[in-house]
Parts: sequence; C-alpha cells; structure tokens
Amino acid sequence: MDKDMFIKPVVYAVPGMEDAEVRRDVVYRSLEDGTELTMDVYLPPGPAAGERRPGVVFVHGGPIPEDKWHLVKNWGLFNAYGRMMAASGMVGVAFNNRFLGLDRIADPAANIAAAIAFVRGQADALHLDPDRLCVWVFSGGGPFLSPFLTGKPAWARCLVAYYALFDLRPMREWIPGGAPDELLERFSPVACLAGESFEGPPILVARAGLDQPWLNATTDAFVARALAVNATIDVLNHPRGQHGFDVLDDDDRSREILARTLDFVKAHV
Repeated sequence: MDKDMFIKPVVYAVPGMEDAEVRRDVVYRSLEDGTELTMDVYLPPGPAAGERRPGVVFVHGGPIPEDKWHLVKNWGLFNAYGRMMAASGMVGVAFNNRFLGLDRIADPAANIAAAIAFVRGQADALHLDPDRLCVWVFSGGGPFLSPFLTGKPAWARCLVAYYALFDLRPMREWIPGGAPDELLERFSPVACLAGESFEGPPILVARAGLDQPWLNATTDAFVARALAVNATIDVLNHPRGQHGFDVLDDDDRSREILARTLDFVKAHV
C-alpha cells in the first residue's frame, strides 16, 4: 500500500472538520489473549443533552501485518473521514480490527460486530442514534459487508464500499492453508445477493478504474448481481482513479465522488 495512505488526509473537506470532538483509544473489545481493541469516535462539537445523531462506522481493509494493525485507525484518511462526518452532523467511528489474514476472516468479522454493538450500546454517551447507522468499507474490508447483506439489520440504513473486494472465492488458492468453501461463500458479498430480489439497505459502490483488474472484476460482478436482484445501488466510477483514489488522486472526480458519497450517506441515515 502507498505510504501516503498512512499520513495524508482525503482530498475532500467540509467546513468545521477541525472542530470535531474526538474520543481516542476507546477500548471496545478485549480478546482472550489480553489484547485490547480500540476505536476513535468523532462527534459534532457541543452536543446538547439527550441529542442523538446518526453514525458512520468505517471498516478498514487488509489483511494488515501483525506489527501494524494497531495503527490503522490513526491513518490520515480515517482521521479525515471521522472529522468529515462530525462536521456533517454525524458521529464517525474508526477502529482497529486486527485483520491478520483471509484464512482467519471470521475473527475480524467478530471484531466488527463487537465494535458496532459497543457504539450502539453506548448510544447515550456518544450522542448516537443506534438505529441510524451507515457501514462504510474499504478495499479488503469488502467481505465484511456480507453480514449486512444477509442479515439486513434495520439499524444499517445504508452501505458504502470503496475500491472493495466483493468475492473471496476466486482467491481460494491465494489463502495460506486454504479456507472452507462455506466460509468463502459466507464472506463473498456477490454470493450474499441471493434470490430474485434484494430488499436490504441502499448501497453505494465507488470503483477505481486503474485498480487491479482482478479486484475490479469482483466489483463489476457485484454491481451486475445487485442490478439483477433490483437492489438500490449507486455506482461511482473514477476512470483514472487508483486504489485509494480518495487519498492519492487529488482531482475533480475524486472530490465529486466524495461529495456525492457524503450526500448519499446523509440522505439515508
């Protein structure tokens, strides 16, 4: 991954981002080995007593090396996204997921569920409306959309995916030690759009035109399947965008995609 992804903010900003109230290093889960998983929560400044705001939960990609996973929520893009949500009247949540390998994908999936359960359970303290959330995934975090496509929880008002991986099944041979077919299917969003119609949350997909062809093939398959089941889906393509265009490509199309995504989220939560 480009080192700029670690330090640079996204290429779009809204007024008031510097005024966000940030609660850092909140422990949301303790693992059996004693490891503490933490999150940063970004709130609009000066919330009134009893005030509830919709929220956006950011799910990072991966896998992430063992010596780096605990740093992800501190990356420039997540700091910028969290502040952007707060400045837009929402609560932003970025968290470390300990996503170490596709062969252990059920573990980070459980962490994501724990992070969401934590913020919903702390709704009063976080001035959060627990029934108005968006889940926004990036890159290798794409497979973690699957539980929201199959379970369709009422609180998940919309889903966003940026340059995401939507099908694990073609990657079977790349996974160390392999993985059961059932697991690959369960965490392949393409496979989760089963049946003849989909009545789950609205979905926005942002595609990087210059991304790896194999990755974009999974995106294209997901979009085609979503249309086949008549899902509510918006697709934003950046023809000259790199993987990570929201940080790496400071151009009009990147900013347009970010602005339209923000409008999409605000409209649905």
